[in-house]
Amino acid sequence: MIRILLSAALLASAASLSAQGLPTPTPAPSSPPLYLPTVPAPVAALRDRALDDHYAWDIVEGLTTEVGQRMGGTAAEARAREWAVARLTAMGFSNVRVERFALPVWTRGPESAEILAPFPQRLALTAFGNSASTSPAGITAELVGFDSIADLMAAPDAAVRGKIVFVDHAMPQTQDGSGYSFFGGPRRQGPSIASRKGALAIVVRSIGTDHHRNPHAGGQQFEAGVQPIPAAALAVPDAEQLQRILKRGKPVTMHLTLVSTVQPGESGNVIAEVPGRDRAAPILLVGGHLDSWDLGTGAIDDGAGVAITTAAAKHVMDAGRPLRTIRVVWFGSEEMGLFGGMFYKDLHGREPHHAIAESDFGADRIWKVDSKFGKDREAEARALQAALAPLGIVPGAIDKADGSDVGPMIDGGLPGVGLSQDGTHYFDIHHTPDDTLDKIDPAQLRQNVAAWTAMLAVLSGGIEPGPKQPKRR
Repeated sequence: MIRILLSAALLASAASLSAQGLPTPTPAPSSPPLYLPTVPAPVAALRDRALDDHYAWDIVEGLTTEVGQRMGGTAAEARAREWAVARLTAMGFSNVRVERFALPVWTRGPESAEILAPFPQRLALTAFGNSASTSPAGITAELVGFDSIADLMAAPDAAVRGKIVFVDHAMPQTQDGSGYSFFGGPRRQGPSIASRKGALAIVVRSIGTDHHRNPHAGGQQFEAGVQPIPAAALAVPDAEQLQRILKRGKPVTMHLTLVSTVQPGESGNVIAEVPGRDRAAPILLVGGHLDSWDLGTGAIDDGAGVAITTAAAKHVMDAGRPLRTIRVVWFGSEEMGLFGGMFYKDLHGREPHHAIAESDFGADRIWKVDSKFGKDREAEARALQAALAPLGIVPGAIDKADGSDVGPMIDGGLPGVGLSQDGTHYFDIHHTPDDTLDKIDPAQLRQNVAAWTAMLAVLSGGIEPGPKQPKRR
């Protein structure tokens, strides 16, 4: 087989990307040359046609306009499922259905924060998912600040008991979003730590990299046996303002109102398929999550993800019939605790899957591909890398992959793919009121669709041309 040098493929792609208005890839650190197999002409042709995609924009524009925000388990998410079923059916997918599950539904109510002393002023904040509720009148208490979650953990209980805790941090921008795991500690573990020490409530600096006066929402789970307390995120400028107030050395008093309710409800996964020629072959699963936070319209998190993966599956459908069935899943209620992913795992996790993958990191261009197929499928991993290289996507690991809803299944042994989007600015917008359609760059969205289409073309086992598919939206 003729083989090509990856660096040459990347250089050749730069002019093409520039002509399409797409950013060219940042050169990787120097490393030994990596040779990849030639890309089959049908795969390359399908990939390149997908660069003219309109399906993804139509989906995310329709979802965010006609449904808007869609918290898991709410009436808005139910409308989103109805919208999804209608759209997927109209696009020509088969076996379109909703697989429903029960869950507790947390709903946000009135929320506010105000410094009463020594320098009275209001602060911008929003409650974390699963926050306990204050009374409608709120609570008033002395505030104690910590520079990190480690400082809070080290503090004596007496320094925290009966007070409102504030935890600061400084999350950096990174291309791969790696800061989110470590700097998410104040949100994920902070409320439980503060509660065990006797705090009345906790506010933390938003887990974000922006300096807009937009607080970042996010889910958190109290540890077993821990009494839930009110918990919220301050907008980054307000957290920095609070730090300056604390450094004046005077006692700080805060009035905090975080009203919320919890009641039984229902969510569900919307599923659609492109039937394969061999119905016994392991399936390909792609998707994203349908729900969003209630502050914006969920365009980048994760309207873009369901749009990208659905558009890619549609391009394969337009080309013919793949050997393997492609299953598109719009997971329900991801934000509040991966409910849709865990329900799918319980219901379908024992079924054979050739690969699973999820798009849930916005809509900026894909820059790297990871995969986890096993040693006996290394050639398939290299073929995937070769198909993606002309899009400016560099090879990553072939022994790991991840995703939010699909992560537990990959950890459990199912083969997976990770198409890594550029996350440099993702956490400027993530979980904020700024998560709206105007934040999506159509050219970068199309690059995503082309990458996912190429991935499906490589892993589908071959697409057999069939009768011309109608161009339904």
